[in-house]
Amino acid sequence: MSMQRVSSGAIWEKKVGYCRALRTGNHVFVSGTAPVGTDGSVVAPGDAYQQARRCFEIVQESLAKLDCPLSAVVRTRMFVTDVSRWEEYGRAHQEFFGEFPPTTAMLGIGALVDPDMMIEVEVDAILANP
Repeated sequence: MSMQRVSSGAIWEKKVGYCRALRTGNHVFVSGTAPVGTDGSVVAPGDAYQQARRCFEIVQESLAKLDCPLSAVVRTRMFVTDVSRWEEYGRAHQEFFGEFPPTTAMLGIGALVDPDMMIEVEVDAILANP
């Protein structure tokens, strides 16, 4: 089975050896996506909602490169450093997925790769027609 990979250009992709998203058949997987800007800096330090929005924007762009709409997303995972701010992360999630809600999990964790990052998101999607 063939695989199609896309890169976001993030510095960590080459350093660690992964791609942003991968499509194989009708399955699409998006790697852990952090709230980074095009220059590689952390977006909106201290703002849980804006960081979550940025993660979902990157996810949406990556899915689009694989001809995968947000409506095909079946599962999201949100890894957050301050779970008490769940409503802020959740509001951003609802804005992107409210029309076609996937299964999801929000997991409180100790830290991410940069101390200014508050959230990282993973996404799985299944396309109706591969």
